[in-house]
Amino acid sequence: MGKRTGVWLVGARGGLATTVIAGTRVVARGLAEPLGLATAGPEFERLELVSPADMIFGGHEIRSGSLPEAAAQIARENGSIRGEWLCAIASDLEEAERRIRPGQAVNSGSAIEQLAHSSSALGELGLTALVQRLAADLEQFRQAEGLERVVVVNLASTEPPLHTGEEHATLRALSRLLDENRRAAVRASLLYACAALQSGCAYVNFTPSNAALVPAVGELARKQGLPFMGSDGKTGETLVKTALAPMFRHRALRVLSWEGYNMLGDRDGQVLSQKENLAAKVESKDRALAQILGYRPHTRVGIDYVPSLNDLKTAWDFIHFEGFLGFRMSMQFTWQGCDSILAAPLVLDLVRLADLALRRGEAGPLPHLAVFFKSPYGVDEHDLHRQWQSLMEYVAACAR
Repeated sequence: MGKRTGVWLVGARGGLATTVIAGTRVVARGLAEPLGLATAGPEFERLELVSPADMIFGGHEIRSGSLPEAAAQIARENGSIRGEWLCAIASDLEEAERRIRPGQAVNSGSAIEQLAHSSSALGELGLTALVQRLAADLEQFRQAEGLERVVVVNLASTEPPLHTGEEHATLRALSRLLDENRRAAVRASLLYACAALQSGCAYVNFTPSNAALVPAVGELARKQGLPFMGSDGKTGETLVKTALAPMFRHRALRVLSWEGYNMLGDRDGQVLSQKENLAAKVESKDRALAQILGYRPHTRVGIDYVPSLNDLKTAWDFIHFEGFLGFRMSMQFTWQGCDSILAAPLVLDLVRLADLALRRGEAGPLPHLAVFFKSPYGVDEHDLHRQWQSLMEYVAACAR
């Protein structure tokens, strides 16, 4: 076994996954700096994290097309992947494309299921057989590439929330649910998580989809002795919120209202234009303020699909607050960014740190990674600065 690490992306031809794969190869070839990659900082040097050059990509995908086509479309429509890089990384994209396998969209909602290509018909399998099939793809990837460690990252579109119950509370109950093929009680993300952990991979849920990390999945990870973490990568408006809200708390300024409005395009915006899918995203984006402030101001998060924006997004926030002598004031900010460019280095940070956890034999959730998530699993602290300090304490302990 070599020092290379396998990175398996669910939603492997999507805009974010394509940017992750292409961007990693661009950085590995020295064509661009690793800007936005927190783990490229001096604090992490002693950990000897896996380098971008040693990441081997594969994945599951429900849509047709190819990685080279997806990268060319991004270069043409958005420009975040430069056209002059495409020739330099063409063989890398083709190589990763050959490792992409048909995925599944079981009970993921009509918005996602409509994206599926007819050849991705794994949904005909029973749930237990389907998990085994997904796990077999991962094992084949590991064996074919001679990999000691594999990290699976869920980058698929946001599913509608899953109403969880006793059947999701324990591994035994979940296994019975799968054997009975109760499709209405699962989502695709849950099946991917089970497959990843059954095949010995670390698992990262970058999406807001709550089905991916039900309690039974946590039990499976601990049983297998594997690390996992999620959910919902913190890349834009919420990143600013969790950095800014502590200022109001520290200066004893009372926030009365915090209104947020988001516009985004691409497939993410298209899927979130459906009310059932939107519910999971809004809940994830809105939970941090009350925890940080210690009380619940009036809040609202709006998200609208604007097709012409492609992968760009704009967020406008209005904060109404009260200061000395009860005088009321306001603050506004506008956040404009490229969704995949903000998220891709975050995915790579998570891969590198999950891979480190595999090397160290860590099992269960990774609370020190809370700084990267809107809804960090098992962590109540949402203050970005305190979350970063938690990560630094972990890094220091690892480096001893």
